Amino acid sequence: MVDESLLVAFVAGILQGIFEWLPISSEGNLTLFLRAMGHQPEAALRFSLFLHAGTAIAAAVYYRGELEGVLGSLRGWRPDSAFQDRQAELSFLVVATLASGIVGILAYKTLDAVVSELAGGGFVALIGVLLIGTGILLRSADRFELGNRETPTLTDAVLVGGMQGLAILPGVSRSGTTAGTLLFRGYDGADAFRLSFLLSIPAAAGAGVLVVLETGGLPAVSPTVALVALATSAIIGYVTIDALLRVVERVSFWAVCVGIGTLAIAGGVFLLVV
Repeated sequence: MVDESLLVAFVAGILQGIFEWLPISSEGNLTLFLRAMGHQPEAALRFSLFLHAGTAIAAAVYYRGELEGVLGSLRGWRPDSAFQDRQAELSFLVVATLASGIVGILAYKTLDAVVSELAGGGFVALIGVLLIGTGILLRSADRFELGNRETPTLTDAVLVGGMQGLAILPGVSRSGTTAGTLLFRGYDGADAFRLSFLLSIPAAAGAGVLVVLETGGLPAVSPTVALVALATSAIIGYVTIDALLRVVERVSFWAVCVGIGTLAIAGGVFLLVV
């Protein structure tokens, strides 16, 4: 007979491996799934953050050629030309990652305190509100895409990095906020998602490390359960990233976010009432 916790870990890894590439908040939806499976709010949040390390591995392997090119520009990097030519993407990733780390740690500390105070229903409803906010951002980005910029700037790095840091909140889509911000800044869809996913690698790995440091170990699960979930998210993430990037171009994910968010709010209110 299959251990129920291993089965939940396997399904959680599959969901993370798929949802990470879609602008619908992998963390928010995965947290809702783990809550439905009986995990406490804080444990569900930390486990969903921890699994981002698996998709960070998948993205690093998938984009290994581009990462080699970006790191290759390190040899000729100079402060006075940091955001010019080949060095621009390296500078963008470094500055945006630093901004993400600062904002993300502050947001995580705030969220951890809020989650501790909220009842289960209140936490689910909060995720719903943030999902709807993500949907509104995506809808706005679709309508106001400018598509005339190619080289990242310092302003882009700070803005996108800060938005990515906020995506540590469950219900706020990392890919949705970063790609949406880049679209607002004038990048076309292909460049926006490419930069977004390159930036996801250090951010997702950092989220996993943050949970381990915060809890002093694994997020309230056994090493076997953690390994199964992590390996599954990495494998599924690598297998699905190419196909799902094509799907993103065809599906109105803003409506998906709003729909799921509305259901989450309704479910949260129900839990508070009963």
